[in-house]
Amino acid sequence: MDKAQLDAEFSELYRTHLRDVYSYAYYRVGNHHDAEDLTEQTFLQAYRHFERAVKESHGRPLRPWLIRIAHNLAANLYRDRSRRPQTTIDDEGGPELRSVHTTEDLVEGRDELARILDGVKDLPDDRREALIMRFALGMDNREIARALGRTDGATKVLLHRAIKQLEEIVAAKQGATG
Repeated sequence: MDKAQLDAEFSELYRTHLRDVYSYAYYRVGNHHDAEDLTEQTFLQAYRHFERAVKESHGRPLRPWLIRIAHNLAANLYRDRSRRPQTTIDDEGGPELRSVHTTEDLVEGRDELARILDGVKDLPDDRREALIMRFALGMDNREIARALGRTDGATKVLLHRAIKQLEEIVAAKQGATG
């Protein structure tokens, strides 16, 4: 593959998956600045290995490969910052609720969202990662399996356990405050 073709294909990959990589990074690290840095690092690393990844993908989509790069970089970021406090998702304003009709609905929705986001933070890393990939990025089980280096069956079990544990965490927090 010549340089011009490689650059054109990578540009298309970048345009197609920029939003997914950034969304994953944001949900993973919890603030926009670090998410932007992580996204940039992900695509820089992807560019360095793009030609090999295309050859080894045998025509399969490269989104799981990109998310795996972001996953590894985020893990490195956490390891490097393990002694410093992290900014939470709530500190940056998080996603806004757009179609709420009454003040009561708004308050209930925000409370529920806050409990869920707080519960996600309490999950083990692999379960949190799987939920972010599934619900924030809309990845299917096969893509998540590839991104996490697991089998499809193990990924299905991981997601099931993550959802059950999150339900238990949210219920316990609701019981403690309600």
